[in-house]
Amino acid sequence: MSMLQQMHLYTFGILRKLYEYVLSWAHRKYAGAALFVLAFIESSFFPIPPDVLQIALSVSRPKKAFTYAGISLAGSVLGAVFGYLIGMFFYETVGKAIIAALGYEAYFAQAGALYNQYAAGAVFIAALTPIPYKVFTIAAGVFQISVVPFILASIVGRGLRFMAVAALLYFFGARVQQFIEKYFNILTIVLGLLVIGGFFALRYLA
Repeated sequence: MSMLQQMHLYTFGILRKLYEYVLSWAHRKYAGAALFVLAFIESSFFPIPPDVLQIALSVSRPKKAFTYAGISLAGSVLGAVFGYLIGMFFYETVGKAIIAALGYEAYFAQAGALYNQYAAGAVFIAALTPIPYKVFTIAAGVFQISVVPFILASIVGRGLRFMAVAALLYFFGARVQQFIEKYFNILTIVLGLLVIGGFFALRYLA
């Protein structure tokens, strides 16, 4: 086992430094491009979610909240495809190292179990909730989930997540920022449960 596989990014407060670095881009000239790149790499290997920068940008410019959500969505879905390719072609050489560096081995095992039971539905759940999305994108390639359902689930799941955040910031601005940041995980889980519950209701009541 390599040193990278033995030591993950939570060691020595590296994640906190990455978080602060991401926030530092909020007031820079190319913040929109930075948001796209962040959303892309977060879907495959980077530990900080794009919501952090999306929220900061939307608070400063509430009228562009949905534009920032669209940027997050585009980068995230393309990044998901990149993660899928890592899992399909480079898991032994690259994918394993990413999972180990982030300390996500247990999540990866759970992703495999969910894929065996729900296939692309597992992608939708991960895309919408705080479950580490990169684990599911890499695992999708490893378990060779059908590409089209994988992409569609990513678009719907991530779209709902980013647009929900955009809507709150568009209508309430900075007043709701602290609330979102404090209860973000709970909010996304609740949103995910409501959407999934809606699908089951339509299925069994139709």
